[in-house]
Amino acid sequence: MPSNKGRIEHGRMQKVQQILSEFQLRKEELLEVKRRIQQEMEKGLRLETHETASVKMLPTYVLSTPDGSEVGDFLAVDLGGTNFRVMLVKVGEDEKRSWKISTSNQMYSIPTDIMTGTAEMLFDYVAKCISNFLDQHNMKHKKLSLGFTFSFPVRHERIDKGILLNWTKGFKASGAEGNNVVGLLRDAIQRRGDFEMDVVAMVNDTVATMISCYYEDHSCEVGMIVGTGCNACYMEEMKNVELVEGKEGRMCVNTEWGGFGDTGELEEFRLEYDCIIDETSINPGYQLFEKIVGGKYMGELTRLVLLKLVNQNLLFNGEASEQLKTRGSFETRFLSHIESDTADQKQIYNILNTLGVMPSQVDCEIVHLACKSVSTRAAHICAAGLAGVINRMWENKC
Repeated sequence: MPSNKGRIEHGRMQKVQQILSEFQLRKEELLEVKRRIQQEMEKGLRLETHETASVKMLPTYVLSTPDGSEVGDFLAVDLGGTNFRVMLVKVGEDEKRSWKISTSNQMYSIPTDIMTGTAEMLFDYVAKCISNFLDQHNMKHKKLSLGFTFSFPVRHERIDKGILLNWTKGFKASGAEGNNVVGLLRDAIQRRGDFEMDVVAMVNDTVATMISCYYEDHSCEVGMIVGTGCNACYMEEMKNVELVEGKEGRMCVNTEWGGFGDTGELEEFRLEYDCIIDETSINPGYQLFEKIVGGKYMGELTRLVLLKLVNQNLLFNGEASEQLKTRGSFETRFLSHIESDTADQKQIYNILNTLGVMPSQVDCEIVHLACKSVSTRAAHICAAGLAGVINRMWENKC
């Protein structure tokens, strides 16, 4: 016969699981998410409905995947999150006359005051990092072709010209929205004056991912990023891309699906925690899909769930530490560390210790369950979006 303590713990876990069950989406609900995202994709492609679509389906002017003729030294610059990367890419043939690619890169952290300052401050910082990288590789004397990966919503006018529609992922640099991003980078390089660079192309990170993966697998026609934010691109038939002229061939389309839900498509799937995340963000009402699945938000989502469990007297004896009460204290990386922990629960215990909590074994189990619930919902909703993209591609071929 179970002890009184055992019965109490069993009842406690039942209540925890009841609260966390909100994160479990049925197959029918995920199929509905897929159907709605496909509907918004269709609206985004059409000239007459593009403005009201939550999935903007932006043309990239990338008309094909690599064909093997790309040879030489190139500089790649990647701006799209809290870290900024500069990479030297050497493309050539090996002794077997097949593609050979070698890379070297450097990561630079972007200070918050730069992210939220002015466009000139941000792009001057980017140019400074490029200058530093070229110094390290003794390449300032060479004028390289530069490919710019810029992971924000952009309306392309050609492959090397794109207008920033709006910032996402915590960026808010003034004077950038509505302006040509490539022009801002070229101006910053010119202001420095200590190196020359030919900025030949700007693409979204999903597009860059798709193109780079094509070198490994020639059947790759979809790119997806699940990081600070979340987005996808794919190869669409030109006849369906009404925002640009031309009917022949195909073009890579940047879905910008992070905005899915901004016109109400996700309303019945959003939980109280999602609403708090949105209300306290720098862009309330926007990027609602991204706020469910993006790495920028998952840690804070989990913290809010843990606080609810504390308030219900189901966790940490009903007492939250000051650290746990502090917004942003539960980092997204904690989720993967906690979910990958072994049976001894050492990682969970140590993480909670850093947050000023002395957990019991059952507390650690509950925190593990909470992290798994948040990340599993994110994975399922992301998969529903990807299924929508693949379904559309399949329908194009039928």
